[in-house]
Amino acid sequence: MNKVFFVMRKSIIVQYAVILLLCLTVSTETFSGLDSRGELINIEDALGRTVEVRLPVKKLVVLTSDALEVIRALKAKDLVVGVNTGIARDPLFWPGLKNRPTVGRWSEPNYELIVELAPDIVIGYARHPGQDMEKKLAPFGITVIRLDFYKISTLEKEVEILGRILKREKEARQLTAWYRKNLRFMEESLKDINDCPDVYVESYSNYHTTGPGSGGHEMCILAGGHNIASNFSIPYPEITPEWVLAKNPHVIVKATSFSNCYAMTDAGPLKNIRNEIMGRPAWDNIRAVQEGKVYVMASDIWTGPRAIIGTGYMAKWFYPDAFKEFDPKKLHREYLEKYQGIEYRGVYVYPCSK
Repeated sequence: MNKVFFVMRKSIIVQYAVILLLCLTVSTETFSGLDSRGELINIEDALGRTVEVRLPVKKLVVLTSDALEVIRALKAKDLVVGVNTGIARDPLFWPGLKNRPTVGRWSEPNYELIVELAPDIVIGYARHPGQDMEKKLAPFGITVIRLDFYKISTLEKEVEILGRILKREKEARQLTAWYRKNLRFMEESLKDINDCPDVYVESYSNYHTTGPGSGGHEMCILAGGHNIASNFSIPYPEITPEWVLAKNPHVIVKATSFSNCYAMTDAGPLKNIRNEIMGRPAWDNIRAVQEGKVYVMASDIWTGPRAIIGTGYMAKWFYPDAFKEFDPKKLHREYLEKYQGIEYRGVYVYPCSK
């Protein structure tokens, strides 16, 4: 009888010990921010929101080509399980990603397709798609991260955030160091220049310029230009031809929404746009037109991760003497080969810098 009691008591003690050990384990994980599924970190997205992210991230759906470009630069493209429909239309630029499943347009994704892919994270712009994306994906345990990557002023911060999320901190530091080095070069080259040229920057749509808050405005300022739309209170105001005539800018820069510029071998389409601008009624009275300082830039280097290259072209157009030895094409080649793993090719500006 005593022997049976002893065995029962021993069994109870063992059970209590196991329960106590489990409680201690759960308690330790709770206080350390860990559980069986991994580490929890908090990041601040492009809207200024604090978003909780569980690591490691194993699967990504990437809605924007800007974010996809940075992910490839961080050597994390293997995590991508879904992309927007535009990626497949540019197969030469996206050789390793062109066949990934598509989930709709970057601004209007198909949420059912996203759920089927079961990603840990979906990456989109700050304001597109709308806030219903979080509501539709949260019930499936999918985290939405909003990062822009199209403004130079926030690019470094966003690259660092993505590096933390993807456990690619080293690669993120290397990329941001490259950006800082080239921005310092431009700043140093412009430090003794006092007279800034007046610049009319036209976005993709005719007679829509770029005001404060836009990536195009940032590029113009960093290149040493005075944006004639600096006093507007919205990023992309619509203006009139007469307004540009009255401002009489020294330089005109037109952004184009041409896709697949990486595959272009002929500058003809960009030249046609330049001719159209120079032929607008009465615009032959504008200084920029009279002096031939009208330039066209492809969307590939207009804002986004390659805005540093577009800014370099602007600086060379604004100050050809100060940037006489600077070759934006060489900078572009370095970026594509070193950070994107593809060769340099394509046509991105017209007229081409000498």
